[in-house]
Amino acid sequence: MKLLITGGAGFIGSNFVQHLLKYHEDIHIINLDKLTYAGNFENLRGVIHHPRHTFIQGDICNRQLVDSIFEKHQIGGVIHFAAESHVDNSIVDPTSFINTNVLGTSTLLEAARHYWMEGVGVYKHSFKHARFLHISTDEVYGTLGEEGFFTESTAYAPNSPYSASKASSDMIVRSYFHTYGLNVITTNCSNNYGPMQHQEKLIPTVIRKALSLESIPIYGDGKNIRDWLYVGDHCRAIEKVFFEGRTGETYLIGGHQEMANIEIAQVICDILDQMKPIQFNNQNITSYRQLIEFVQDRPGHDFRYAIDDSKLRSELGFQLKYDFENGMKETIKYYLEDRQFGKRIDYV
Repeated sequence: MKLLITGGAGFIGSNFVQHLLKYHEDIHIINLDKLTYAGNFENLRGVIHHPRHTFIQGDICNRQLVDSIFEKHQIGGVIHFAAESHVDNSIVDPTSFINTNVLGTSTLLEAARHYWMEGVGVYKHSFKHARFLHISTDEVYGTLGEEGFFTESTAYAPNSPYSASKASSDMIVRSYFHTYGLNVITTNCSNNYGPMQHQEKLIPTVIRKALSLESIPIYGDGKNIRDWLYVGDHCRAIEKVFFEGRTGETYLIGGHQEMANIEIAQVICDILDQMKPIQFNNQNITSYRQLIEFVQDRPGHDFRYAIDDSKLRSELGFQLKYDFENGMKETIKYYLEDRQFGKRIDYV
């Protein structure tokens, strides 16, 4: 199968590309990435010359390019990661999020529909098993109180330009199933962490600031809660859904690890105290915890996300492999060994 993966040089996409090449010898990946600040070619250094991996730098909003990729490579499936994803950036520049997340998704769907289908509900024989998997986020559901969980039936209530753009793209994907009969599936995941995540995100920021003995900024009172999912487990879940999920369905993917932002920072500091103890310094800092500092909260900051992924587990038999401590140790080890960490910060 020739599989188009969009955003395959980004955090989750690049991890998934490597996972798929390792475990599926019958798949050739066409990797389309615009290489914005969030896409890093270095994330693919281990597979860039792999015989079953073809990299194309380009924009998913470019319909002519996308059509040519489908035609040239006879694309038989799409896994769509490409997205603008940083909430803070969406507050500053919402238009780029609408362009990429909404219009880009629409462009891909139209290309897939015209290449795979003869008409409404009728697939070309060669592409009768072709499938479009859309990767989304739990942020489309808004915020939770101290109790409860998001499920596939939770009403959408996005609170930031980022989550609104993802909610819009989810709805467009859904419409292509109900209107045209396109073989689509959507996954909505909780917060990811792990190797190769961009340095603007919370966990890499905490690690980077700590290693530089700089103040570690935590929004508000640090009590905002997220459910954390190790990227390796997310890749396995996406794989499971793509090959075994039911057409037209949505599957939530959770990490079963709820933690407040302040707890995340403290855990990272404690692991760093063990893995890379602080040496003598003129600030008299002996533990990384001393660097934690509360800063002004961001607008529209959702209080809590939590996922009930029983549908994924009961229908497809999916089980997590990583607990939070082991996943975090793997993550910190990666950043400690990355010589470029802290040197390539390119905020928009």
